[in-house]
Amino acid sequence: MKLKLYLFGLVIGSLFLTGCAPSKSFPSGKWIDLTYEFSFETIYWPTSDTFQLKEVFEGTTDKGYYYTANTFCTAEHGGTHIDAPIHFAKGRWTVEQIPLHHLTGKAVVIDVSGNALQNRDYQIGVDDFTNWEATHGRITEGTIVLLKTGLGQFWPDPAKYMGTAKRGQQAVEDLHFPGLHPDAAQRLVDNRLIHAIGLDTPSIDYGQSELYESHQILFDRNIPAFENVANLDRLPPTGAWVIALPIKIKGGSGGPLRIVALLPD
Repeated sequence: MKLKLYLFGLVIGSLFLTGCAPSKSFPSGKWIDLTYEFSFETIYWPTSDTFQLKEVFEGTTDKGYYYTANTFCTAEHGGTHIDAPIHFAKGRWTVEQIPLHHLTGKAVVIDVSGNALQNRDYQIGVDDFTNWEATHGRITEGTIVLLKTGLGQFWPDPAKYMGTAKRGQQAVEDLHFPGLHPDAAQRLVDNRLIHAIGLDTPSIDYGQSELYESHQILFDRNIPAFENVANLDRLPPTGAWVIALPIKIKGGSGGPLRIVALLPD
């Protein structure tokens, strides 16, 4: 072991002496925020509690310095958030168990807005993926797939974004927004080793789904989903890199997500 460490030190030292040390700088490029802010306007599933922010203190303390602090409360699944596989698949990853390499990496954007904006119940199908790959090439292993339906333009209007502004269980039947067809989900898990999937709607399944089959198919293979992703219209079909880091809730089935994309120079 000592010999191995010694040889490793010689290699690293020689790299620095010859000017060949690996760069520590992050790739340059343009950063795009794909996250909606959390506020009283944030859209949640009709049966979920909404975001709450309570002021603890704001102002000048008795010692003369300014200080502010709040408490917040939120359901796991609302706003820009992650669905951990455990959400619909027993025994699969909870939020804190998802490996970082499933949350970071190269991304592709599949634009189905032409169909989705014409049909609020559109389900993104196998043909959408086949047509995209015919133009841009095969989706490679480790890719993060982002689906652009165009509904992001309606945020934060719940009626336009998800089909209803009503709250409660009775509102669920009025949900109308696009999602991923189970056949396409099955094709992805069987033939494309993607690391994660996301889209600009409240759910990976379309609004009228009753069985949430795409959730079940993806999550059984430990493929997490990012929902209510913002600004997908600012990303190209290929070339972006994504970092998607959720709040690390032990045992969580989901949670608020800060997701950003880098467009390298």
